[in-house]
Amino acid sequence: MSTAKKLGIGLIVLLLILALVGWFVTRPDTADLGWAQVTGTDPQLAEPESETFPTVRIAEPVGWAADEAPTPAAGLAVNRFAEGLDHPRTMLTLSNGDVLVSLTRAPAIETPGEDNWIKKKIQEFLFRKAGSGGTSPDQVVLLRDADGDGRAEGRFVLGDDFASPSGLAWANDTLFVANHDAVWAWPYRLGDTALVGRPTKIMDLAPGPNHWMRNLLLSPDASKLYVAVGSASNIGENGMAVEEGRALIWEYDLVGKSQRIFGAGLRNPNGLAWSPWSGELWTTVNERDMLGSDLVPDYLTNVPVGAQYGWPWVYWKNNIDQRVKAPMPQFMTEYTRRPEYALGPHVAALGLVFSKEGARLGPKFQQGAFIAQHGSWNRSPPAGYDVVYVPFDARGNPQGAPVPVLSNFLTGEGTTRGRPTWVTWARDGALLVSDDTAGIIWRVIDPAAEPAPAIVRNQGRPLPPRRNLTGSTAAFDEDYVRQ
Repeated sequence: MSTAKKLGIGLIVLLLILALVGWFVTRPDTADLGWAQVTGTDPQLAEPESETFPTVRIAEPVGWAADEAPTPAAGLAVNRFAEGLDHPRTMLTLSNGDVLVSLTRAPAIETPGEDNWIKKKIQEFLFRKAGSGGTSPDQVVLLRDADGDGRAEGRFVLGDDFASPSGLAWANDTLFVANHDAVWAWPYRLGDTALVGRPTKIMDLAPGPNHWMRNLLLSPDASKLYVAVGSASNIGENGMAVEEGRALIWEYDLVGKSQRIFGAGLRNPNGLAWSPWSGELWTTVNERDMLGSDLVPDYLTNVPVGAQYGWPWVYWKNNIDQRVKAPMPQFMTEYTRRPEYALGPHVAALGLVFSKEGARLGPKFQQGAFIAQHGSWNRSPPAGYDVVYVPFDARGNPQGAPVPVLSNFLTGEGTTRGRPTWVTWARDGALLVSDDTAGIIWRVIDPAAEPAPAIVRNQGRPLPPRRNLTGSTAAFDEDYVRQ
């Protein structure tokens, strides 16, 4: 085949791809339900609108002008803690006040089971447009605010020997870093500005690139490490073999050198945090796509050991996804757990922290959870692109509607200035927010607030464990047989 003919074929394929993208972009499924209906502890679940291709409404990042900033909630102030970073994602504040930040993007590897070349090219185009394309910097940097003015004047590259790093955790002179395909432990002393010595591999992980972030949380006594791993697909469309070791939270015993599945059926778990009221593990989860702009709500939930949340077969306890081809395990709806709190469809909930002692965001924000919502690319109208606060009651249960903490990332003109990604507490009680497409770490604080008091831990006795499943399976069996 001549060069001219090859170029001609390539041009035709490119034009076809652009035509397909344009066709899908101009034909979105528009949400019918109000935001209050699809958030909270009892969200309304719309009838599914099965889509051959997802609704596409990409807010292209345009950055912030030098004098611009997100809009904080009343009484709060925001400033740039650091800027000029190359795609900052996760953060970890060390006990000495240093802030570690992963500079990272998705790994450039092939997706297992993906053989649709045109679909892959369309996805690559869309992610570039959303600000997620490009080569990963593969760095962990240290930011230091030595003079306490709320701006990090010190910046050091701890290391660059990583592969799409995201999860960060530290204890006992050891820094844990989760690449997309493994967790590593580095010797690291507080105050050091570079990693030295040889790392130790803790555990292998199912690799990216789909849902490639691998986030970490240490147990309070630093004896166990929890690792969130997302699925390789939307609903297992490439077969369940490629989902082995995915859509779950691992628990790794650092003393016994063993691992177990702590929670499963979580399509894409991200933020991990311990409830200060109950001591339970909580996470943010990105739910499935291509069921319309009103489905399925991303969520915030506790994760008891052994919990199953239903992916890919079930969502929100008892809603069976009829699109899934893989055979559903028996009695799935009997033991699937209902999430605690809906954050809304397609908000892309990522970073999570709870209120804590010493935080300086004022009395309104002293009892709840803060969540960075990266924002939709597949919903009309767009959702997310903000940091929200979910109030909790005195017993540690979410309640009410999500409250905006940091907003105005969207321009109102189909573009976005940035995309909130992660949250962590600074040593001075300010909330730090990473904005990956803008390359900024925002600092949010109530300048007039006193440090928040300590949170009182619940002292009640837990319910006894259920040793046997109970309830009727008739309806489930009838529905399953129809498959």
